[in-house]
Amino acid sequence: MMIVRHAAHRDLDDIYRLAQRAGESGIGLTSLPQNKEILAERITRTTNTLAGLAEKEDASYLFVLEDTTAQKIVGVSAIEVAVGLREPFYNFRIAKQVHASKALDVYKTLDTLYLSNDHTGCSELCTLFLDPEYRVNQNGKFLSKVRFLFIAAFRRYFEERLIAEMRGFSDANGFSPFWDALGNHFFNMDFAAADYLSGVGQKAFIAELMPRFPLYVDLLPNEARAVIAEVHPQTKPAAKVLMSEGLKYQGYVDIFDAGPTLEANTADLRAVKESRLLKVNIAEQIERAEVQYLVANDEYQDYCVLLINNKLQDNDNLLMTAEQAQALKVAEGDEVRVLALEKMENH
Repeated sequence: MMIVRHAAHRDLDDIYRLAQRAGESGIGLTSLPQNKEILAERITRTTNTLAGLAEKEDASYLFVLEDTTAQKIVGVSAIEVAVGLREPFYNFRIAKQVHASKALDVYKTLDTLYLSNDHTGCSELCTLFLDPEYRVNQNGKFLSKVRFLFIAAFRRYFEERLIAEMRGFSDANGFSPFWDALGNHFFNMDFAAADYLSGVGQKAFIAELMPRFPLYVDLLPNEARAVIAEVHPQTKPAAKVLMSEGLKYQGYVDIFDAGPTLEANTADLRAVKESRLLKVNIAEQIERAEVQYLVANDEYQDYCVLLINNKLQDNDNLLMTAEQAQALKVAEGDEVRVLALEKMENH
């Protein structure tokens, strides 16, 4: 059985193994470094947050996808409650400047890159990785969309704006055309080193070295301009999932690889608008449906989610097997939060 829950310290070895697998896929997943100390700190932040011991700037939720049959962690995803409150959160805002002269009959609109802290204080979706061997049976969508269901249940802990940074384009060797054309001129390090330092929280060098003045996009080489706001091929499925839940590109890109930032108002998320509470009825025989549903127990500190294809009843009840109820840690009559994995046609 596949179940999503909060990460715990007993999961550290498995999460470290996932970080190693993520490293095999190339540069880009900086929030899952191959560093046990940093990974342990991520788990500690989650346990402190759940215990009410974390300040907003440190609050974070790290979720794990567990194969209970194999007794191992096969995926992770996370939410940062509010970015940029302890360390500055940087990206580029793509804006326009108009250069015009009536005397010369010239009117030209130019795209420019502004170093921005506009997303300071936003909640952020991050750290999504699934073991390649488990990229079947909708596990990837399950692991990603759990975060929306959690936000829907506990909106009071999150900000009004939600963002997600998408990995930008780099080739099979980790070469980033955007970094090569821009960042490489200001940082005496390669793309991988800069990206890693940013991912582990050492961001002071960005403010110290990055130009504060607007940068004209037209001055960049064609190869660099072509990848601005382009998603890495391996990340496109994840981006598509987020956009299906209500996030959109609004003109912000990563300062290193120019990957797009997706964003949405929390109130506009599909899970917030469409998830509903149903009462558990335990039954031996369950009629199956083609539609799959995320089902969560809405227990803040002991959060668990299953992906099931039980057919929903016409009333406010959800029929579940005893095994499903036990995995979700619910009993007859308890309420669970339910959301269709995919957007329903009638909504």
